[in-house]
Amino acid sequence: MAESSKSVIKVIRCIVCPTGCSIKVIGKDKKNVTFEGYTCNRGLEYAEQEFHEPKRILTTTMKVENGTLPLIPVRTDKPLLKDKLTDALKIIAQRQIKAPIKMGDVLIENILDLGVNVIASRDLIKV
Repeated sequence: MAESSKSVIKVIRCIVCPTGCSIKVIGKDKKNVTFEGYTCNRGLEYAEQEFHEPKRILTTTMKVENGTLPLIPVRTDKPLLKDKLTDALKIIAQRQIKAPIKMGDVLIENILDLGVNVIASRDLIKV
């Protein structure tokens, strides 16, 4: 690939450390790319992950039966693929959990068969 045919596909702001490097993804297409602008290997790893297969921790709320509150905050215990977030939210919205609940309790195991659990983010006592 000639240098003149390369272009910036995307710019990724690294969030691994306070430096916040602006990492350029350079290439002619999404398959053959290089990364420029990172100052450490952790930044490079972050940019590669974010470009090829972005993931996020999902945080939301879930309905509670017999709790002192009608909803409990929940999150995934590992990052989910970004394109699976909407599917996971639909499943969580359809579920209702019974109180009492302890922070860290697994409320939905292996959501979407991705090896990721939905866990409680706080305690909630029963009414």
